[in-house]
Amino acid sequence: MAGEMDKMKGKVKEAAGAVTGDESLENEGKVDQAKGNVKQAAEKVKQGAKEAVGGAADKAKDAAKAAERQTRRDPDPDDT
Repeated sequence: MAGEMDKMKGKVKEAAGAVTGDESLENEGKVDQAKGNVKQAAEKVKQGAKEAVGGAADKAKDAAKAAERQTRRDPDPDDT
């Protein structure tokens, strides 16, 4: 999943920095974790957008098919 590796890497760096007293490494770990969280949030937004666009596309296709049937005066397949 997007961002999981960054979060795991960040946790390791943060822990290593805390154990060794290296504030720079500890802060770097926190940054990596935040980066992972941002990547995960972006992935959720991206997925939601895909679902929204896909649903709209399906409705448009259905409307186009219905309009074509009416134009050709084909019977509605749901009426049979």
